[in-house]
Amino acid sequence: MTDLDLDIYSPAQFEAGRKLFAGNCDFVTSVADLQQLPPAERVEVAFAGRSNVGKSSLLNALTNRKTLARTSNTPGRTQMLNYFALGDAVYLVDMPGYGYARAPKEKVRDWTRLSRNYLAGRVSLARVFLLIDSRHGLKDSDSEVMDLLDETAVIYQCILTKTDKPKGGDMDAVREKLTGQISKRPAAHPAIISTSSAKMTGINHLRAEIAILIDGH
Repeated sequence: MTDLDLDIYSPAQFEAGRKLFAGNCDFVTSVADLQQLPPAERVEVAFAGRSNVGKSSLLNALTNRKTLARTSNTPGRTQMLNYFALGDAVYLVDMPGYGYARAPKEKVRDWTRLSRNYLAGRVSLARVFLLIDSRHGLKDSDSEVMDLLDETAVIYQCILTKTDKPKGGDMDAVREKLTGQISKRPAAHPAIISTSSAKMTGINHLRAEIAILIDGH
């Protein structure tokens, strides 16, 4: 049984998620320095993950767009905090990928510093969706981000990506292992959402989760 079989969302919550993402979603700004951040006037949810984890593809699937977030076979394409306004309710924040990136070390260091400072100090940040590649599971770089989020008490929720790739038994093992790894982390949300941007698996669940967050604020 997968987490999607648990039916933890009600029909009303699925409908709220559908309506939320049926509206406009527009690019607002790219932030290279925290002084460029827009006013903290609405709920923000951020998407973080290793380079090439499928973050851009997930954002495109989530928002029913093909080019909202750029996709590339080159890891490290997202180099700033990219803000998208989902109607007037919430900002979606596409964060720079961490881990391997084909870029000078100085630039990677700048991206990493920007991300850490944002995660540690953004008062309007309601949740970080931490994307984990289901083919590889949790890596050291993911654990380092989790350590930071635990220290700063920012709630984060793990989203498994590319779940159409592993075989069924392998997928179950990855999910079970990840569940154990986050069970003792103070800021980790216990529910894991499994997604596939190619198959649209779990997209409605993620939309419902974001709608619940907005309703709670």
